[in-house]
Amino acid sequence: MTLVSIIVPCYNEQESIPIFYQRVDDILEKFKQQREDLSWEYWFVNDGSSDETLKQMTYLQVGHPDQVHYVNFSRNFGKEAALLAGLKQAQGDYVAVMDADLQDPPELLPTMIETLTTSDYDVVETQRIDRSGEPWLRSKLSQAFYHVINGLSLVKIRPGARDYRLMTRQVVQAVIDLPEVNRFSKGIFSWVGFKAKVLTFDHRDRVAGNTHWSLRQLLAYSLEGIMDYSEVPLSIASWLGGLSFVAAILGMIWIVIRALLFGNPTAGWPSLVTIILMLGGLQLLCLGILGKYVSKIYLETKRRPQYLIKEKR
Repeated sequence: MTLVSIIVPCYNEQESIPIFYQRVDDILEKFKQQREDLSWEYWFVNDGSSDETLKQMTYLQVGHPDQVHYVNFSRNFGKEAALLAGLKQAQGDYVAVMDADLQDPPELLPTMIETLTTSDYDVVETQRIDRSGEPWLRSKLSQAFYHVINGLSLVKIRPGARDYRLMTRQVVQAVIDLPEVNRFSKGIFSWVGFKAKVLTFDHRDRVAGNTHWSLRQLLAYSLEGIMDYSEVPLSIASWLGGLSFVAAILGMIWIVIRALLFGNPTAGWPSLVTIILMLGGLQLLCLGILGKYVSKIYLETKRRPQYLIKEKR
């Protein structure tokens, strides 16, 4: 039998889980008529939800104990931790990662499974090519993020790339073996490489509930991704410091020449204050960039686990 594990990180998805399970199961049951060797399991990961998400997982697990499993965290550790926990629990020959809100079309699963089992591809990735249903500002910021990270990093990420993918066991093990605490899955999936096929789809609205990602969280997540896979911000800070030093030297030379040729008609305190504020802000910016990298080193040296499991079934 060919076992496919489906990893579903969940945070406050009580309305989506039953719909998700029914939709995916119907599609795979229909596909099983063509692939009699196919079997599948679900690993739902409850990332410290405050609603009835865990109860919905329990209902499914009791009703389908051999097929449905769940991991319950002790608190909210974030989607990256939930994804990693699911990958570690999965037993399948092939492992899929999906969101419970059905923005990842499950209709692609049969094609993904058929591709990996009948070709030499190691990964089937998905890419969203249309953002018409998103707010304008969020869509533009997302596009800008991909331009920035691909311009700064050697690890390239496809614009619109989703975590939704199907991987062979070899790829899953490579992702699990990466030891870092600060994880950015889109970058990790790109960094490990392997031969990948890309499937595209248009934007889909959530099947139920509301998004749990605020604009501030998305901006913070984007910044984490850039700093995890690029050292360019440190180089930018160094260049800014060097340019500021050169500008200060040129400014001093100009002040001396002007004083010798034309005298000093004004006291110049407004310009002096402006320069001090500019250089002070530049120094704080550079210190902030350096501090972010130092904080990442600090978190890595602690070697704390990415998550704590309260219950597993």
